[in-house]
Amino acid sequence: MRTPGFPQNLPLAGELVGENFEGWSEDTKEEFERKAYDGHVGSRLLSENERVRVWEIRLAPGERWHAHRHVLDYFWTAVTAGKSRQRTFDGTTRDVEYEAGETRHFHFGPGEYLLHDIQNIGTEDLVFTTVEHLDSDNSPLPLGDG
Repeated sequence: MRTPGFPQNLPLAGELVGENFEGWSEDTKEEFERKAYDGHVGSRLLSENERVRVWEIRLAPGERWHAHRHVLDYFWTAVTAGKSRQRTFDGTTRDVEYEAGETRHFHFGPGEYLLHDIQNIGTEDLVFTTVEHLDSDNSPLPLGDG
């Protein structure tokens, strides 16, 4: 079944460990509603110009980056090896293992997006660099103060 706005060709990684919001707390479900249009796709904005936004995500073991929405074409690169748990707005949960240097590219057509979170379930810091392309099919989400 196709979820509106959710591209079916996303290169989502990892092993499916839950569907239909299995294991999600009420707080997590509420956060996904509250953060449904949060464009902070990383924990720190490193650089921005007229073409790109460059983000860092740095998570200590057990730490989680809140739900956020991707609408722009982007890629991420794992700076460190590690393991995460990711929940997506369609109610699925995946566990993902990364090798340092692993990179994945994403494209979003008009109106398409990915709303997800990420939690470090490994034993070492998990670090990513994410680069968003501002000249994508969708307009960038405003960042505000969040």
